[in-house]
Amino acid sequence: MTPPGKQGLSAVLLAAGESHRMGNVNKLSLPIGGTPLLRRSARILARSGLVELVVVVGYQQEVARQLLQGLPARIVYNDDFGAGQMTSVCCGLRALQKPCAGIMICLSDQPLLEVADFKTLIAGFASCQTSIMVPVYQGQRGNPVVLDYHHREAILAGRENPGCRRLIEKHPELVTTLEMPNDHVLIDLDTPEAYAAVEQRLCGERAWRADISLNG
Repeated sequence: MTPPGKQGLSAVLLAAGESHRMGNVNKLSLPIGGTPLLRRSARILARSGLVELVVVVGYQQEVARQLLQGLPARIVYNDDFGAGQMTSVCCGLRALQKPCAGIMICLSDQPLLEVADFKTLIAGFASCQTSIMVPVYQGQRGNPVVLDYHHREAILAGRENPGCRRLIEKHPELVTTLEMPNDHVLIDLDTPEAYAAVEQRLCGERAWRADISLNG
């Protein structure tokens, strides 16, 4: 049975960081299957049946806004983005306007996540018996983390950090892990090597699909 009040997720997509480990390239502009990474991430979220999507920008905000042009998302600027990711989380949480049961805290550099992955998370949260849900694949924790809306006040007051392993380890009674059918929740792009590996993987998958299509 679905617990009361568990229906309806909003998402905060974090896109304010400086991506130092990627060198001189703004990783959110890197093409993934022909689409810039940030636009791909936001577009897939927008197609996933969310109540609301807020995107937090900061570093090179003009670039980010251009990449998001035309998408159904509220864009907010974090003028303190250099102070760390939690400032962006709080900025996004403050910007939420529509009633919802829970919030996904999403990273903008997860290039393999698809609509089906987010629908799995939404369905998992609907039947989740705790107030925090963490996706895992073969024992490894991934992202995005999903929180009951009532955590919002404590996070904004600085009493909780939703990405903090200590919170999850200290309060395991609050946490449900959701086993995912693939490793998409584990993959992010922090370095040129990670980007090259993802591009190689996607190239292989496209070739496999083309072969299936021709010989199926």
